Amino acid sequence: MSRDRPPPPPASPAPGSPPAAGPRAPDAALDADRLRRTWTRPPGFYGWLTTTDHKEVGRRFIVTAFVFFLVGGLLAALMRLQLASPENTFLTPDRYNQVFTMHGVTMMFLFAVPMMEAAAIYLVPLMVGTRNLAFPRLNAFGYYIYLFGGVLLYAGFVLDIGPDAGWFAYVPLAGPEFSPGKRMDFWAEIITFLEISALVGAVEIIATVFKLRAPGMTLRRMPLFVWAMLVTSFMIIFAMGVVEVASVFLILERLVGTHFFNPAQGGDPLLWQHAFWFFGHPEVYIIFIPATGMAAQILITFSQRPIVGYVAIVAAMVATGFLGFGLWVHHMFTTGLPWLGLSIFAIISMLIAIPSGLQVFCWIATLWNGRLRLATPLWFILGFIFIFVLGGLTGVMLAAVPFNFQAHDTYFVVAHFHYVLIGGAVFPLFGAFYYWFPKLYGRLLGERLGQWNFWLMFLGFNLTFFPMHQLGLEGMPRRIYTYLESTGWQSLNLLASLGAALLFVGVLLFLINVVRSLRHGRLAGPNPWGADTLEWLAESPPANENFRHIPTVDSRYPLWTRTPDSPVVVGLSDRVPEAIVTTAVEAEPDHRTVFPTPSIWPFLAAVCVTFLFFGTIFTLWAAPIGLLLLTVALVAWLWPRHPEADRDEADPAP
Repeated sequence: MSRDRPPPPPASPAPGSPPAAGPRAPDAALDADRLRRTWTRPPGFYGWLTTTDHKEVGRRFIVTAFVFFLVGGLLAALMRLQLASPENTFLTPDRYNQVFTMHGVTMMFLFAVPMMEAAAIYLVPLMVGTRNLAFPRLNAFGYYIYLFGGVLLYAGFVLDIGPDAGWFAYVPLAGPEFSPGKRMDFWAEIITFLEISALVGAVEIIATVFKLRAPGMTLRRMPLFVWAMLVTSFMIIFAMGVVEVASVFLILERLVGTHFFNPAQGGDPLLWQHAFWFFGHPEVYIIFIPATGMAAQILITFSQRPIVGYVAIVAAMVATGFLGFGLWVHHMFTTGLPWLGLSIFAIISMLIAIPSGLQVFCWIATLWNGRLRLATPLWFILGFIFIFVLGGLTGVMLAAVPFNFQAHDTYFVVAHFHYVLIGGAVFPLFGAFYYWFPKLYGRLLGERLGQWNFWLMFLGFNLTFFPMHQLGLEGMPRRIYTYLESTGWQSLNLLASLGAALLFVGVLLFLINVVRSLRHGRLAGPNPWGADTLEWLAESPPANENFRHIPTVDSRYPLWTRTPDSPVVVGLSDRVPEAIVTTAVEAEPDHRTVFPTPSIWPFLAAVCVTFLFFGTIFTLWAAPIGLLLLTVALVAWLWPRHPEADRDEADPAP
C-alpha cells in the first residue's frame, strides 16, 4: 500500500497563496462557531428555498427520487394486477397504456439517473475532502428543475393527459397522426426538461472531482465511487444531449409541423430509434456504473481489506463508458438494417460483458480473503452480484442476432431488462442506503428489519421476473394489456404478480425501518463501519462546513493509514465560505476560492425555465416570454459581488 506523502508546503503562506498543509492545528486556530455560522443557510422558509449546501440539496434529491420510485412501483403493481389473470378488465386499454408509459418514464428519468446523481451530490464532496460542490447555486437550480418537471408530468397523468405511447415514444405512434392531443407533448417537453437537471449534476461532479479534491488525493487515490461518478458524468454529457435533440425534433413535429420522422415528406422513423437508443443504452450504464462504485466501497468496508484490482476496476469503468456508446443498434436488430452492421453491433454487445465480468471477479477476490462482516449492506451487494450475473447472461443471449429475432419484443426482454436494472442498480442502491444512512442522519438502520428487507426483496424480485423468461420463450409479447386464457400464460403471470406483492412488502419494511431508525435508531458516531474513505472522518451527520480542517491524503485508504498527527490544511478563512482548489491530476494546492452565498435566483430561474417549456405546450408565445424572464433571472443570479461584501455579511462588524 502506497504511503507516499506529498512534499510539505511552506509553513506560512503569503496572503492570497494556497493554504498550507501542516500538522493538525489546534481548535483555537479558528473560531469554530463563526466557521459554522459562515456555512449556515439563512433561517426559515426563505433559507430553505435559497440553500446551496450540497448535503441539503442532496438529501432533497434522494428523498424526491425515492418518492418517485415508490410511485413507479405502485404503477408496476397496477400492471401486475391487470396481467395476473387472462381477459382482465381491471384497467382499460387506454389507462393501461398511460400506466405502462408513466412507469417507464418514472423509473428511467425520475428515479434511476437522478438517484445516482443525488448520491454523488451528497457524497462526492465529502469523499474528496471539500466543503461544497463546485457550483453550489447551479446545484440548487438543478434540483428545482427536476422537482418541477416530475410534479408537472404527474399532474398531466392525474388529469388524464399523461403520455401513452411508451417511455421510448416510438414514432409514428408518438407523432401527431397517431397521438393527437397533448399527451405526447408532455412526454417530449419533460424529457428535454429533466435532462437539463441531469446535465447540471454531471457538470457539478466533474468540476468538483477535478478541482476540489483534498491535497494528496491524486487520481490514483480516488475512491472507486468517485471514479464511477466521474465516468458516469462524462457519459451523461455525451448521451443526454442526443435525447434532448430527439425530443426537440418530436415536439417540433407535433407543434410546428416539421417532418423529421415522416417518410412521406422525406423523413425516417428509424431516425428516432437511432437517436433514442444512442442515448438509451448508455443510460443503462449511466445507472449501472455508479452502482458498481457503491458495491466496491461496501465490499472494501465489510471485507476490511483493500480492493483487489483497483486499477483494473477503474479501467473497466472507463471501458464500459466507451463501449456503452457503441451497441445501441442491438435494440434495432429487427428493423431491417444491413447484416454487416448487425454483426458488428452483436460483437460489441458481447464485448461489453468483459469489463463487467472483470469487476465481478475483482469483487469476488476481495471477498475471498477478507474478514467478512455479513451486515445488511453486504447482503444487498451479494444479491446484486447474483442477479446481475444472471441478467448479463441473458444479455449475451440477446446479443446473438438469431436469438434476438425470436425473443425481440417478448417478455424475455422484459425479464432481462429488469434483471440488469433492478438487480444492477436497485439492490446496490439499497445496500448504499443502509451503508450511508448513518452519515446522512446520524443513526443506524435496524439490522433485523434490514435482513428481512433484503430476503423479501430478493425472493420477491426473482419470483416476479424469472418466470418472465419462460413467458417470453412461450411467445408472450411485451406491452399488451391482456391475453386469452387459451395461451396458457395465466399460471406464470399469477406467480409473477405474487412475487411483485412480496417485493412490495420488502420495500415497505425498508420504509418502516427508516421511520423507526430516525427516532430510535442507534447513534452512529463518525465511523460506525470502520470504513476507509474521508466522508467517515466528518461528523454524522456532517457539520455545515463538512470539515473544520481540510484533511490531506497519503493513500487510497486514508482513514486506515491516518494517524493523530496526520497533516491538515490550515489557513482557510472562518469568515467566508472558502475552499481549496487543487491541480487536476496530482491534487497539489493551487489557490483558494470563495463560494457564492445562498440566493433565491436559482429557484426563480427554475420557475422561468418551467414556464418556458410547459407554456410552449399550449402556446408558442411562452417561448419569447419565458426567455425574457429567464434572462432577467440569470443576470440577477450572476451579477458580480465583491468578495469583501460576502466577508462583511458573514461576519458583520460589532
